[in-house]
Amino acid sequence: MRAMIVPLFSLWMGVLPAAHAEPGKHLFILSGQSNMARLDVDAYFTPLMEARLGRDRVIVVKDAEGGQPIARWYRRTESGVAPARPGNDLYTRLLEKVRRAVGRSNLLSVTFVWMQGERDARSGMSETYAGALAGLLAQLEADLGRPDINVVIGRLSDHGLYGPGRSHWRRIREIQVHFAESRPRGAWVDTDDLNDGRDQNGVMVHNDLHLTPAGYRELGARFAARAQELLQRRAGGYRPVGGPGPHGAAVNAPSSPGDRPE
Repeated sequence: MRAMIVPLFSLWMGVLPAAHAEPGKHLFILSGQSNMARLDVDAYFTPLMEARLGRDRVIVVKDAEGGQPIARWYRRTESGVAPARPGNDLYTRLLEKVRRAVGRSNLLSVTFVWMQGERDARSGMSETYAGALAGLLAQLEADLGRPDINVVIGRLSDHGLYGPGRSHWRRIREIQVHFAESRPRGAWVDTDDLNDGRDQNGVMVHNDLHLTPAGYRELGARFAARAQELLQRRAGGYRPVGGPGPHGAAVNAPSSPGDRPE
């Protein structure tokens, strides 16, 4: 929606203290559908985390696939939620990648970064989304043996606010914000200003389903900033980047009226 992107990471790098040198590694798990699949984490996320935590102290695992409902990750069956495909669900694929990457590493923290929901909104599945999202996090915590996983949610953009199925689109945005703000280890980022401008083919777009190249660069920075805020909060050195603002709520803090889903 907004044409001007403010680089959040440029502010973040200047206000957060360096990471403590406690032995071990920080694991970041990124997953979701097409907007996560199109995010180049090697260029726009991993270097930012390594700059703050140290190159040998960061493990980043990304596995994403476009056009998929949350049921491809959340394996338990609920009323109205189809179970993931047996033997081929995306959660199993993600977990296998995580376990291979971690090996015998001592993990200081685990952060889950989630960018998904378009398919569920378009399929009218908003009523079961909250339970599935909470269940997915609980599932990951149980499988990794970590009841303290940080979570950063990329809120659905404004793409579907006024089209068919807009009530489900708006409801999932609300669910995502509430999910993040109701957890002491939760945060979310706004993507409403990241889908305007020139797309990968140089065509001008407005409120597009997918983000622009500049939008993906900024999305990576926002994910990195929120992830680091959560780590700093646990270490006792938390300072919100500008407090609640237009690009995502400060960690575990109420968002301003302008940030509330429409």
